[in-house]
Amino acid sequence: MSNNATDLTTGFISSSVAILLFGSNFVPLKKYDTGDGMFLQWVLCAAIWLVALVVNLILHCPKFWPFAMVGGCIWATGNIAVVPIIKTIGLGLGILIWGSFNTLTGWASSRFGWFGMDAEEVSKPLLNYIGAALSVVSAFVFLFIKSEIPTNTPSTDTTPLITEHVINTTQDSSPDYSWVDKLSTVQHRIVGCSLAVISGILYGCTFVPVIYIKDHSKRNDSIYAGASQYDLDYVFAHFSGIFLTSTIYFLAYCIAMKNNPKLYPEAVLPGFLSGILWAIATCCCFIANHSLSAVVTFPIITAGPGLIAAMWGVFIFKEIQGLQNYLLMIFAFCIILAGVLCTAFSKL
Repeated sequence: MSNNATDLTTGFISSSVAILLFGSNFVPLKKYDTGDGMFLQWVLCAAIWLVALVVNLILHCPKFWPFAMVGGCIWATGNIAVVPIIKTIGLGLGILIWGSFNTLTGWASSRFGWFGMDAEEVSKPLLNYIGAALSVVSAFVFLFIKSEIPTNTPSTDTTPLITEHVINTTQDSSPDYSWVDKLSTVQHRIVGCSLAVISGILYGCTFVPVIYIKDHSKRNDSIYAGASQYDLDYVFAHFSGIFLTSTIYFLAYCIAMKNNPKLYPEAVLPGFLSGILWAIATCCCFIANHSLSAVVTFPIITAGPGLIAAMWGVFIFKEIQGLQNYLLMIFAFCIILAGVLCTAFSKL
């Protein structure tokens, strides 16, 4: 088998695994009490860093580039909003929205060379632009899909996302809800969609530092001259940035809570599992980028998880219901598929 065929096989297999895991990594958390998400964020990022440590040892500890940590910082900042997003608009719709803006941001930064990166040239620019435009259209379609999220009202038919078991008990016997629970239905929609858009934009920028280092490694006058072209060599630095940033945010949260943070023990193991799934998916994403190039893998890997997440939302969590929602979702997926194909074939 030729090297090109091997790269294609490796790239598409890695992309498929990444899509499956990215679309499923928050599922272990769905039925557990996660509070405001700050404690969960730290647990999840600790698991991510441990996976990076294992990968780093397997790769015999390649050179550590601190600038690659910035991408991890950006990702951790966007990830703070994940729990509020899931609670306000649901897992499926949340991933669909932030995935679309993730696609658009990542595509534009690579295509036009934003942030000091080299612009990606494509053989069929028109197809590339059509693919990006379809990603934008799909994002607006997703906004019209209504999700049904269980409330704190006890029910024999649903398991609420928020329960009242917290290890931080006080003299106040009233339920201790997070700020999300105090929002009205309309506010849930506005806040959830807005946070999903912001998170998507931040996620779209997370690989910028690594790509920047790789691009500038080809320049003799750059401080990154001679840096590795193998994307996986930057995983440890990238994930270290994630863990460092999440730790800083969690400490700031503890200070803001006057050393009385809301800790949710039952979310520890699900959060750890979620972090491991995400870390493996991201490693696959790095491998796919190396094998196929970011301009091909980015629209595929960022758009694909929406399908997996929506399947969970429809068949397991029953968040997305009704014929109109189903038709809108199918329409959105058709747009995404067309956009992915246009973007991919514009390079091939």
